[in-house]
Amino acid sequence: MSANVVALAYLVASVFFILSLKGLSSPESARRGNFFGMVGMAIAIGTTLTLTQNWALILGCIAIGGVIGAIVAQRVQMTAMPELVAFMHSLVGLAAVFIAITAVNNPVSFGLPAVLPKGSKLELFLGTFIGAMTWSGSVIAFLKLSGRMSGTPIVFTGQHLFNLLLAIAMIGFGLWFFFDETTNWTAFAVMTGIAFVLGFLIIIPIGGADMPVVISMLNSYSGWAAAGIGFSLGNPMLIIAGSLVGSSGAILSYIMCKAMNRPFLSVILGGFGSDGGVVAATADGAQKNHRSGSAEDAAFLMGNADSVIIVPGYGLAVARAQHAVKELAEKLHKKGVNVRFAIHPVAGRMPGHMNVLLAEAEIPYEQVLEMEEINSDFSNTDVVLVLGANDVVNPAANVPGSPIYGMPILDAHKARTVMVVKRSMAAGYAGLDNDLFYMDKTMMIFGDAKKMVENMVKAL
Repeated sequence: MSANVVALAYLVASVFFILSLKGLSSPESARRGNFFGMVGMAIAIGTTLTLTQNWALILGCIAIGGVIGAIVAQRVQMTAMPELVAFMHSLVGLAAVFIAITAVNNPVSFGLPAVLPKGSKLELFLGTFIGAMTWSGSVIAFLKLSGRMSGTPIVFTGQHLFNLLLAIAMIGFGLWFFFDETTNWTAFAVMTGIAFVLGFLIIIPIGGADMPVVISMLNSYSGWAAAGIGFSLGNPMLIIAGSLVGSSGAILSYIMCKAMNRPFLSVILGGFGSDGGVVAATADGAQKNHRSGSAEDAAFLMGNADSVIIVPGYGLAVARAQHAVKELAEKLHKKGVNVRFAIHPVAGRMPGHMNVLLAEAEIPYEQVLEMEEINSDFSNTDVVLVLGANDVVNPAANVPGSPIYGMPILDAHKARTVMVVKRSMAAGYAGLDNDLFYMDKTMMIFGDAKKMVENMVKAL
């Protein structure tokens, strides 16, 4: 295949990738977006196979990876999707590191001069350290999201200074590798090792509340790592695909930070998240009172309401209650109740987590509204049902001096009646008590979200 035909095929694949991103911007077009992405990848792989004589080996590796991926996709639960995404990011970063090591070891096989030019060294340096940090950072994110590691921030004295010194050392060895007239394996290996360590250290102080930002941030890192390696290999497809992933991940990180009113640097330098519970008490130590009720009470209130807004949170995901929630919404619709779902950008443990769960239950897209679309309607709503959400409905965001002050929230507290389904009164990832739970208009319903919603359906 001629160079012009290869370039044209890669351009067509790139167009499909762009169409894929466009499709994934909306739940209604997400399936089409996935299809475009698969077509683009098929074209890219097919084109690349024409450039090598080792196509049988490559196809064999693709087949092995495809089988493993299919098995994992069939077995993974929707609640485990955040950690699966983090795991996939780690593989992209590690692949970039392996490609860079191979290129440094045998540059001729990649069409590079035997003595690497400085431009190639710079590209390999960037791709390697970004890929290494992506791998190790994603491993920590996976461990935290899967519960194999505490979501509580891990901090120690002088942590930021230590990280800064490591970063300076990494850059120093990278410059040594860059300016050396030969291939300096010592500088390259030390630089790569420091990058792996730095990836661990920048993620361990980030807590559960900031995990959605971490996921999108690592997604961006993996894209830039791929793009950096693409420059080294002179592969336009890798450059374009990596740049698309990197830029879209960066934009998503910005959106997540804006949704949490958190500067991006403050997330990177250590989050505020915590998994621990907080005892509900006032400043003077007095215990605060809350009103509790049953699933039957909730069913009665919703069945006699004109409008109901359901706010899903991570508790819904843990309980796998999305199908029960769909049945509840259908029952209420038959009674003439206007039911809608309110989605906060950082609800759950990754961007779009709640949208994915509701889409799995085939809840109509027109009933699922983003925060900006529905927030003004809470004050005119009869009943709000909160399922496992915490920080995203915490009125403390409106109180100056609060750790989450200024964070945009769903204004559930403005509704006429609020019902909250939780297992206990424990705080959310931000480690803050929620004043919404103690309002006169609020009724707490304690128990597993799926069981409670099923009881509501039976009562209706």
